[in-house]
Amino acid sequence: MSVVASGSLAQDAGAARGFAISPMAVFETGDSWTDGGVTHRLYGVQACLRGTNFTNASGIRRDCGEASLAMLVALIRDLQPQCHQAAAPSHSQTVFVFCVATRNSGAGAGSRIDLGTALIASGFGFASLATDGRPVHQPYFVAQLVAARAKVGLWAYPDVPEPNAIILRSLRDGASSASSSPAAPQ
Repeated sequence: MSVVASGSLAQDAGAARGFAISPMAVFETGDSWTDGGVTHRLYGVQACLRGTNFTNASGIRRDCGEASLAMLVALIRDLQPQCHQAAAPSHSQTVFVFCVATRNSGAGAGSRIDLGTALIASGFGFASLATDGRPVHQPYFVAQLVAARAKVGLWAYPDVPEPNAIILRSLRDGASSASSSPAAPQ
């Protein structure tokens, strides 16, 4: 699969040297890994949530988060991208990154492949949404729409547990529970 990077994240990739993902990295989810005590998370990407299930073509229920995780590891192994820091919130041990690979040979020689776009376009990742429901990175949302319409990856299964819907519903439910509960005694 060849997905060429698009958007400002990928364009900035050449501006600074990145870092390779260490072979010692511990992959936690389909959008994050830990290395040296630091958690790296793909900016603008939401993996399928662990503990949510889909039914594959053979009728077997599988963990959706595990499927996202397996694809992330496979893409990193195959593409060997260089990652670049996008943001590091001061209150967190998580560094948000974007990762880009450059094709060295073949028809796509010299083209750049954004790992987030590749994960989402393959149907094993989703575009992150802000709490207001808007995409964090619009090009990723477009890649998700294309993957969903083409029914690739997890989109091939009608019961795919779309993580953003689950997360936003949980946030709404939490907000409505907090607003309807009586104030705590002082």
